[in-house]
Amino acid sequence: MNRNILFLCTGNSARSQMAAGLLEKHAGHMFNAFSAGTRPNDEIFPPVVHVMKEIGIDLSSQKPKGLKTYLGQKHFEYVIIVCSEADKECPAIFGHARRIFWRFDDPAAAAGSEAEIVSVCRSIRDQIDAKITDWLNEIS
Repeated sequence: MNRNILFLCTGNSARSQMAAGLLEKHAGHMFNAFSAGTRPNDEIFPPVVHVMKEIGIDLSSQKPKGLKTYLGQKHFEYVIIVCSEADKECPAIFGHARRIFWRFDDPAAAAGSEAEIVSVCRSIRDQIDAKITDWLNEIS
C-alpha cells in the first residue's frame, strides 16, 4: 500500500503542486502525493504549469486546495512544508505525521519579463526536484 505524503505551501499554486507532481513522477509506485495551501489561490500559477509540462508533468487539470480538503479524510505519513509562511501558519494538526520543512522561494512572486519569470519557475522546479531525489535516497 502506498504511503500518503502532503506537500503544503501558502497558495497551493506553485511549490506544493510542483513537489506533488515530482514525487509522483519519481516514486508514484511508493507514495500518493497530495498538495494543499493554508490560503489557497484561485488557480495554479500558469508559468508553473508550463515548466512542469516541459518535463512531462501535466498540472493543467489541478486546482489549488485548502487544508480542510484533507483534515479528517487522509492519514499522512509525512507533511512536507515548502514555504516559510505555511510553516508559521500551520499548526500541528496532522497527528503522527512526520513534519518536514523545505524552504523554497515562491515562483509566483517572481518579477520581470515572461521569460525571466519562466526561468525562475524552472530554477525552483529543479531545486524541488533535487530535494525530492535526495530525500528519496535518504529514506530508502
